[in-house]
Amino acid sequence: MTVAIEDLSAKTIVAFLGDIFERRGSEEYLGEPVTMGEHMLQGATFAEAEGHPEEIIVGALLHDVGHFTSEFGMFTMDDTHDRYHEDAGAAVLERFFPAIITDCVRYHVAAKRYLCAVRPEYLEALSEASVHSLQLQGGPMGSEEIAAFERNPNLEQIVAVRYLDDAGKVAGMRTPDFWHFAPMVQRMVDRHHATLHNG
Repeated sequence: MTVAIEDLSAKTIVAFLGDIFERRGSEEYLGEPVTMGEHMLQGATFAEAEGHPEEIIVGALLHDVGHFTSEFGMFTMDDTHDRYHEDAGAAVLERFFPAIITDCVRYHVAAKRYLCAVRPEYLEALSEASVHSLQLQGGPMGSEEIAAFERNPNLEQIVAVRYLDDAGKVAGMRTPDFWHFAPMVQRMVDRHHATLHNG
């Protein structure tokens, strides 16, 4: 089912995202031992267990939704090269979610490049597939990129989602399904909708 993004609303986006998880969550996750759905649900599950705020939980849950942008009647991307799914995901979500969540989606790849540059132990802990994609994504940041990235007001949350992204690769881990998290996803949508209409 492909739906043009302009046909979605604050009342339908959560159900539509849940439908994507159900239909396409079993797809391979770029050489990792988990599926796409398992990966995102694991990140959200870890976030919830660690007591993160809902913004982080939802950011972790949706950070890789850009792999499915064809579902929104948007452009198709080459997922094999894993280059632009972060921008596409943010473009889908920014109409419905607060900036803190879309920043976590838009910059989760950049956060990997950032952490590889500023924390050597982070690079050493990456999975083989993540190291491979790092090279396709530009490698560790240079000093000017680091300085620019650190000016993002949501830096702390972006980095938190990045660590949850890395954690969500546990083969055989049991997690709640998307609908467990759906109420908080809807709360984030409602918060953004209220800000738009009250601002």
